[in-house]
Amino acid sequence: MTRIAIAGAGSIGCFTGALLAAGGQSVTLLGRARVLDPIAADGLTVTDFSGLSQYVPAASLTLATDPEALSGAEIVIVTVKDTATAEMARAIAEHAAPEAPVISWQNGMEAARTLRDLLSGRDIRAGMVPFNVVPKGPAAYHRATSGDIVIASGPGALADMLSVPDLPVAESDRIEAVQWGKLLINLGNGLNALSGLTLTEMLRDRDWRRLMADQMAEALAVLRVDGIAPASTTPLPATMTPHILRLPTPLFTRIAARMLTIDPAARASMAHDLDAGRPTEIDSLQGEILRRAENRGIATPICARVRALIIEATAKGPPHAPLTPAQVRP
Repeated sequence: MTRIAIAGAGSIGCFTGALLAAGGQSVTLLGRARVLDPIAADGLTVTDFSGLSQYVPAASLTLATDPEALSGAEIVIVTVKDTATAEMARAIAEHAAPEAPVISWQNGMEAARTLRDLLSGRDIRAGMVPFNVVPKGPAAYHRATSGDIVIASGPGALADMLSVPDLPVAESDRIEAVQWGKLLINLGNGLNALSGLTLTEMLRDRDWRRLMADQMAEALAVLRVDGIAPASTTPLPATMTPHILRLPTPLFTRIAARMLTIDPAARASMAHDLDAGRPTEIDSLQGEILRRAENRGIATPICARVRALIIEATAKGPPHAPLTPAQVRP
């Protein structure tokens, strides 16, 4: 049994923490009382698109709102949003054992950089979580898309320690390329949030797919100039994804069904953030591309437009009127 602290008990943290605990690990969920109190009262239930249904009683978890709970961890997994990474890094520096590896299961590229900068000398591993998790009610979380977690290679066989039933973890010596591949896919999160549609509905609409493809092509052009070759999170090369998205819907649907499983009701996490009036991770996604594009003098009008619309929607607060592809396209 390994003592694992999930530093950020949100959707991803609660879902993965539940499966780790069900797999026999000693799991501490560090988070806010509004998330942890229902778990303390009713236990934690996780489900997924494949029919998984796992209940973890509260007694099988350690629930904590005080970062001091990090002190006994043998592995710390950071699952807070990117904007909260620096705060969590300072808590880890104060409370977690220096020899405990720190793994980022966060979106974007900046989170792992921040952890490395603020936790110098520690074993910091970037990671990539490919699937989407959405809340289904208090103390209930649902995995809505497919894929396996990947972390950076390193000493200690951490992937083997973290792999449990229904949650395989692999290691890669090209983790940054893997992260870039996920970021390209996650650029669609902003579009999904603006659309008001489920992911499946959006992917069945060729106008939305064309917009997704054109946005991804902008990002790929920036990465190409920067000498970055993203690794695909699907069986097809990342550079092929815009071409696949532009295909007629019947052909796209057949190809996509072999690459990714999506719950029919799933929406991007950014859509749930907008609906709940929470800050989004737009600056870790479109913002990352825009910063690089500005440094290279490359125009990325779709990324800029999506970022501006998400920032505007966040400032206004819910409810949000759904937009059409024509309204989003600059």
